[in-house]
Amino acid sequence: MAVQWLLICHGIVTVLVVVSFLCGQWPIFQGTPIERIHRFLTYGAYEYLLRFVGAACGSKATDALLSVEFFCCDRPNPILQMIYLSIIGAAYYFVINSSFAYIPGYYLSQVHRYISLLGGAIGILLFIATSFSDPGTVKVENVSQYISAYPYDNIIYTEKQCSTCKIPKPARSKHCSICNRCVARFDHHCGWMNNCIGEKNTRYFLAFLLWHFLLCVYGTVALALILAGRLKELKAVYILTVYYGIENSFRGLAPHIAQWLLASYNTQMLLMVFLAIVSLLLAGFFGYHANLCLTNTTTNESFKWQDYINWQKKLSEARASAAALRESISEMNSARKPTERKWKIFCRRSHLEDVEPVIKNNIYDKGFFHNFCEVIIPFSTRRSFWKTKSKSS
Repeated sequence: MAVQWLLICHGIVTVLVVVSFLCGQWPIFQGTPIERIHRFLTYGAYEYLLRFVGAACGSKATDALLSVEFFCCDRPNPILQMIYLSIIGAAYYFVINSSFAYIPGYYLSQVHRYISLLGGAIGILLFIATSFSDPGTVKVENVSQYISAYPYDNIIYTEKQCSTCKIPKPARSKHCSICNRCVARFDHHCGWMNNCIGEKNTRYFLAFLLWHFLLCVYGTVALALILAGRLKELKAVYILTVYYGIENSFRGLAPHIAQWLLASYNTQMLLMVFLAIVSLLLAGFFGYHANLCLTNTTTNESFKWQDYINWQKKLSEARASAAALRESISEMNSARKPTERKWKIFCRRSHLEDVEPVIKNNIYDKGFFHNFCEVIIPFSTRRSFWKTKSKSS
C-alpha cells in the first residue's frame, strides 16, 4: 500500500511542479503559491545556486556556470530539441513495451498499433517543419515588401531602423538576440524548436501544438480502454463482488480497482496520468496561441500592448490626480465658498473614478476569417507580396 501512496504523492508533486513552471506567470495565478513556486523555479533556485557555487568554489566556477547559462539560454542550441525527442522516444518505448501485448483487446483492434506509430511520426514531422523552416527573416531583398504588408500603427510600432541589421524595421518585426536576425510578425523564440516563431512558421507551430494535444488525448483514452478491457477480460468486478463480498457500487469498488490497477498495471497508469497532464497543458497553450491568431496578435505584441495600456492608465491617473489637486487648492483659496460638511466630502466622487478605460486599437485585427487566412497563407508566400513595394524604398 505504501508504494501506491508513493506513486500518488509523486504524481501530485509532478503536476504541481509542471503547472507552476509552465503556467505560474499567467494572470489567474497571481498572488498564489503557484506563482511563488514559478518564481523560485525560474529565478530563485538559480540565484541560490550561483551564490552557493561562488561561496564553495570561487569566482572561476561562477564564471563557468554563467558561460553554460549563456550557451543554454542566449545562443541557439539543440538541448530542448533533444529532450523533446527523448520524451517522445521514452513514451513510445514504454507504451510498446507495456501495452502492445494487450492490442488487440476487448475494446481496441489491431489497427491501433499502427495508428499510434503513424500519429507519432506525423508529430515528429511537424516538429521538424517548425524547427527548420524559415520564420520569416527580414532581409534587404524583402524589407520593402514587409513594410508594405505591415503598416505602422504609430502606437506600439513606429518607423525605425534595426540597430543590429542596419535595415529599416518593419512593423510587427523584432530582432531576435538569440538567432541574431530580424523576424517578420515575430511571436517568440521557442527553445523547444530552437527557432523563432514568426510570419512563415506560425502555422506549423499551431499544427504542432494541436496535433500533440490530440495525440496525448488519444494515448490517454487508448490506455484507459486497455485497462478497461483487462478488467472485463479478467472479470475483476465479478470476482470482487462475488468472492470478496464487496458492494457493487462505484464507491465500494473504486478503491479496490484502483489498488489492483496500480499494483498490476502501474506503468500504464503512470503513462495515462502523464499523457492526461500534458494534454491539459497543451490545450491551454494551443488555446492561448489560437486566440492570439484569431485576433491577429502575437505574443510579443500582447506584452507591448500590456505595457502601453499600463502606461496610459498611469498617465490618466496622474492627470486626474493633478486635476483633483488643483481643485482642492482652488477651494482652499476661495473665501466666499462655504465649508462643506465632512460627510459630503467623504461621499464625493473621486476624480480617479472618472478616468476613461484605455482602448486597445489593433489595426491588424481584420476579422476572424482574414486573421486565420493570414496565418495559414502568410503574406510572403503570396504572389501579390512581391509585386508591392514600399513608398519609402
